[in-house]
Order: sequence, then C-alpha cells, then structure tokens
Amino acid sequence: MPSRVDPGACHRMTILGGPGCLPFEFVASPFVAMAASVAMSTLSTRPTSAVSRSRRTTVTVQAAAYNGSYAEELVATANKIASPGKGILAMDESNATCGKRLESIGLENTVENRQAYRELLVTTPGLGQYISGAILFEETLYQDTRKGTSMVAELNKSGLVPGIKVDKGLHPFANTNGESWCAGLDGLAQRCADYYKQGARFAKWRSVVSIPAGPTSIAVRDCAYGLARYAAIAQNAGLVPIVEPEILLDGEHDIDRTLEVAEMTWAETFKYLADNNVLFEGILLKPSMVTPGAEHPKRSTPEEVASYTLKMLRRRVPPAVPGIMFLSGGQSELESTLNLNAMNQSPNPWHVSFSYARALQNTVLKTWKGEEANVQIAQESLLKRAKANSDAQLGKYDASGESADAAKGMFEKGYTY
Repeated sequence: MPSRVDPGACHRMTILGGPGCLPFEFVASPFVAMAASVAMSTLSTRPTSAVSRSRRTTVTVQAAAYNGSYAEELVATANKIASPGKGILAMDESNATCGKRLESIGLENTVENRQAYRELLVTTPGLGQYISGAILFEETLYQDTRKGTSMVAELNKSGLVPGIKVDKGLHPFANTNGESWCAGLDGLAQRCADYYKQGARFAKWRSVVSIPAGPTSIAVRDCAYGLARYAAIAQNAGLVPIVEPEILLDGEHDIDRTLEVAEMTWAETFKYLADNNVLFEGILLKPSMVTPGAEHPKRSTPEEVASYTLKMLRRRVPPAVPGIMFLSGGQSELESTLNLNAMNQSPNPWHVSFSYARALQNTVLKTWKGEEANVQIAQESLLKRAKANSDAQLGKYDASGESADAAKGMFEKGYTY
C-alpha cells in the first residue's frame, strides 16, 4: 500500500519514464501526490515485462486552455471591447433596481418606463466614440425600442458590442458571517447559447467578497470557483466572460487590508480559471479599485489608489488578459474618473478601462427626469461622462470643467442590484 499523504503539505515527486527517458520533478498538491503514489504503487506490482513494454509514462498535470470553435472569435471580441479610449456602459440593473432608479425621479417602475430609459441610453448619437460595449439585462436584450427596432440592433449600429448579465443574483451563504454566494450555473449553458443567438457577444457574472464579514476562506473559494465555471461555460457558447469578484466598499478597513483581500481573491480566482481551462486571451476582468473602506476616516488620493490597484494587478493578473474594466462600486462620477486617469499615467500590460453603471448614468437620470423633452440633453450628459472616462483611459483627463454634482458620492451601505 502507498504511504499516507499529508493533506497539509505539497510534495516534490519524481516521475520516471521508460528506458532512455530522463526523470523530471514537479511540486504536487496533496491530492495529485496521493493519486500518483497509488498509480506508481500499482505499476510496481506489474510483471517486469509489462513495464519494459512501455516506452514512456506520461503524467498530464494540466490540460490546455479552451481552443474550441469560438476561440478566435472570443479573442477578437475581447480585443474589440478593449479598444484604446473606450470602455463599457453597464446598464444591466435588474428590473427591481432599475425601478429604484426610476422612483428616485418620480417614475413608476413599469415596462414602458424601463424601455424609455434604456432606449435613451442605447440610441445616444456618437456613443460609439467612447463606449465599445454595453451590458444589458435580459429584458433589454429581447426588447425593442418604441420605434420598433431592437435594442441590440441600435447598439450594433453604433458599433457597440451587446453583452448580457447572466448571474441570478446573490443569496445568503449558510454558516458564514453574513456572506453571499452567487446563483446561476443551473441551465447556464442553454441560456448562453440563446443569448448568443439573440446577438450578445459577451457576458457578465458578479459575485462579491465582504471584508467586514471576514471574508471566510469558504466564501472566497466559492466566489472564485463559481466565476471560473461560468467563464468556461460562457466561452463554450461564444460569449466573452467578464469575471467580476467585487470587493465591496462596505467597511472601516484601511487600504492595506483591501489590498490583502483583493490579492487573495484574485489568486484564488485565477487558480480556478486555470483549472477550468479558461482561455485568458478571451476574457475581461471587472475588478474593484483598491481603496479604503467607505467608512474609513482617511480617503486616498487618486495616485495612492492607482499605486495600490496596479500593484495588486501586477501581482495577480497574467498579461494575456486583454482588458481590465473597472467597476465604480459607489464612487462618485468624478472620483472614479480621476482614479482611472491616475492608473493610465504609465504603460500597463493590459487595457485599463471602465465598466461603469452609476458613474456613467447618475447625471443622465437626473437630467432626463422621465420627460421626453429632456432626452437630448440627457444623452449629451451621457456623452460628456463617457468622453471624460475615455480621456481617463488614455491618461488625458482634465477635471477642470466638472460640476459639483459629479463629486457627490454614491456609496450605499449593503447595496444590491
């Protein structure tokens, strides 16, 4: 019988080939070590003649990344979205959350009002100058404008890649300190195939990590593994997966604690992405910026946020990934743009850009007020914010013309959408 493998340690193992083959060593996890130990024990009990007939013993440690029929298209789509000076408009709020936004300007949460607002966004003239993709909620993906053209067609006409939110939201994680897990893997393959037929070419799955809640290792692992399974399924359906383990802003912690948790989370995420053979060249990331908790007394400058965030990315993200599309996470419109601009003051291995929701739409919504007469000026305000973030992606943003409203924070404790 093989000797017992210590489950708490890694093991250096020597694999012997057949005659004329050199042995090689690798460091194995306890589970790989145990499997190999059993296999070698079995091999040693075979007759010598059986061993001598084998010219080579092959051990496959890791399969290759996805290289199916969509591989080239995935890489092309990811690189199109990660175009210089462009980012993503995240307009994938659930109907309930969209309803809260509408109620903030005195509108009822109806299909017609949601349609009117989302139509305003996707039909904004010139939006393709600064935005390369838009994440939609399922209702919007299958919805027409009031003129009878599909929302997808309007995006394509402006040169934007249509995307789709595919997760099914957060749920309480049993036996943890108030943490969450993300649902949506059941039936995901069929849904992704249907979304592709409808015109979507990328997908988004948001899971979260809470620093005040721990975070516990089991919650971080579940977050990372769920993202990796989703990414593999999406790529097999032709959709570029946006990988988003959001480190929530909630808390009183300092920026060093955020860095520690972000590094741990992204290390776990890329481990499972690799285990699931995800093609890194065909994904996009949507990380949080590394900032102090929203309730920490000391606020960081854009330069400090940029330094910490880029440090985390360089330690954890392979350069094969085409684009890093940051979420705003409750930062003000101005703060999110200044931080992005600071990150683009020196060259990066990736396209460092934005995938903002509230930080692009807040002023738009307040300007529109649900009135048809305000559609044009609301669209102009969207273009202004999109251009500001486009300039920030190029490292050329000038904040001198910003209004006081742009500096107002949008953090909501325990925010859900």
